[in-house]
Amino acid sequence: MTLQKLQFQAGINKETTAYANEGGWIDGDKIRFRQGYPEKIGGWSKKTENQFIGSCRALKAWITLDLSRYVGIGTNLKYFIDDGGELYDVTPLRDTTAAGDITFSATNGSSEITVSDTNHGAVEGDFVTFSGATSLGGSITADVLNQEYQVDSIVDASSYKITARTASTALSDYYDGGSIDLTGAEVEANSSDTGNGGSSTVGAYQINVGVDTSVFGNGWGAGTWSRGTWNSAAALAILSQTLRLWQHDTFGEDLVINTRNGGIYYWDASSGLNSRAVALEDLTGASNAPTVANKVIVSDVDRHVIAFGANPLGSSTQDSLLIRFSDQENAADWTPSTTNTAGDLRIGSGSEIITAIETRQQIIVFTDESLHALQYIGPPYTFGINMISENVTIRSPNAAVAVEDNIFWMGQSEFYLYRGTVQPLTCNVKEYIFDNLNEDQAEKVFASINASYSEVWWFYPSGTSDNVDSYVVYNYEQNIWYYGTLDRTAWIDRGINDYPIAAATDGHVYFHEFGFDDGSQNPSVAINAFIESSPIDIGDGERFSYVSKLIPDMSFRNSAGASPTVTYTMKAFNYNGGNTLMTDDAAVVSTALTPIQQYTQKADIRLRGRSIAVRVESDQVGTTWRLGQPRIDVRTDGRR
Repeated sequence: MTLQKLQFQAGINKETTAYANEGGWIDGDKIRFRQGYPEKIGGWSKKTENQFIGSCRALKAWITLDLSRYVGIGTNLKYFIDDGGELYDVTPLRDTTAAGDITFSATNGSSEITVSDTNHGAVEGDFVTFSGATSLGGSITADVLNQEYQVDSIVDASSYKITARTASTALSDYYDGGSIDLTGAEVEANSSDTGNGGSSTVGAYQINVGVDTSVFGNGWGAGTWSRGTWNSAAALAILSQTLRLWQHDTFGEDLVINTRNGGIYYWDASSGLNSRAVALEDLTGASNAPTVANKVIVSDVDRHVIAFGANPLGSSTQDSLLIRFSDQENAADWTPSTTNTAGDLRIGSGSEIITAIETRQQIIVFTDESLHALQYIGPPYTFGINMISENVTIRSPNAAVAVEDNIFWMGQSEFYLYRGTVQPLTCNVKEYIFDNLNEDQAEKVFASINASYSEVWWFYPSGTSDNVDSYVVYNYEQNIWYYGTLDRTAWIDRGINDYPIAAATDGHVYFHEFGFDDGSQNPSVAINAFIESSPIDIGDGERFSYVSKLIPDMSFRNSAGASPTVTYTMKAFNYNGGNTLMTDDAAVVSTALTPIQQYTQKADIRLRGRSIAVRVESDQVGTTWRLGQPRIDVRTDGRR
């Protein structure tokens, strides 16, 4: 018996043909590498059965002074705080009407209610809570009206429609799969519902909802002012509505949050979980607080709240390159004086601040074409800023992440690393990822850390998908890449939690690296994981080889299943031509498919060819695995 060891380089390589990648891996899903050897990733389980609504694109975990552990959840519809599995709606209000400004009208036999409110300012999907209303006279009682509602449609600037539902029920009772389902809860008006709700109705409007998908338009009026000639149409599709992205940071035990290109808000933990965030400008003692920004950060070392892309002092117009900072240890005072450290500075290159990332030493600021370092220098200037690099791009506001003093990010066509200087990362799957990225929804790209495995993850929407469904991983310890498919919209590393947590499109937050299976269903289902190699030569020239035995070298570690199993598929090839990218098996001349269980020491197979490829996959609940160095029994088998 002549045993040949099958040795593979760590990581996946898609930058060359399968045959040129001999001795490497060419495809995989839901796998990672540990010390150079592939293994299945960990599973996930619901953090709570309670659901949020909307698409979550921001998570923030922190601990308060009383040791409560909170997670902030920002969606395109609302902002929630998770406390031990209970979700609290802290979405800020934009307006509260005077009593009597709102009236209602109903139609017999319909659950549709028309709400009249002059210059209401609502958009479809907004949320409003009514109080003080009286019965319309029939089935639309005061308890039916005095609840939180979502706006179904806009009639005009002074009226909109809602759907009447069961009295005295929380709207959150109808959260289902990330949206609201009122099926069976509608209340229909009858012939007695002729009133208007009385003269004491008050409406508390939450801030306008954002979109969960970037919207493009073309034709006349599309795009920014001065684009093209007068009265001309836009020839190309132009981004006209951007998705809602929350930015947030902690100020002590409190939370500072803002919507990108929108307002800045403050949530005071001491006010309790049933209190809402309020506009920064409405804080007690507030002085010239910015009302709009692209991002907010609380500088950990010097305790300033910093607003990037803010409106200047004395103006309500956003300056996309202006950086403003509050007085030290004071989130409310933004008026510069000789007795405080509030102030501002402006970046001189680019047209917009895209994002800012804090490291241990400094804050790195990304514009649309340059990179800058913001550092605390003390009075009288407080902060100084220096350009680091020009002609640097970033794919989206959430496409960068810090690992200690290093920053990793995805650009327009490259991956980058900053560690004092900007360096493009050599990526063996670059063309595959960027060719597969849905450019129209690139704002949904986000970066995350899984530090326990030395991994940076980028999640992105692939192909024509409007939703994030794929990921690519850079392992900075092993300097390798791998990728897969997974629908996650936000992720934060374990931090104060025992496991990393991530938000999914089904309205749930999940613990990751938890168990072995997909916990999105009950009971859990198997995670389908696989890895496939490029062909390895086992015969040269005119000589063929015959493979009769496989020694799998497979560890099932701590699998929970009674009989954990993976499937080995060995593919034999005659020629290293044809479909060398291995997008199908047209060149395969024979295949051996072998189940490998925990105590399988060897498997008898029959293969004949010049080269073979290996695929290992699993689809069994409770199974995890790690591949070592398999061996095959090979002997020369003569000419073709």
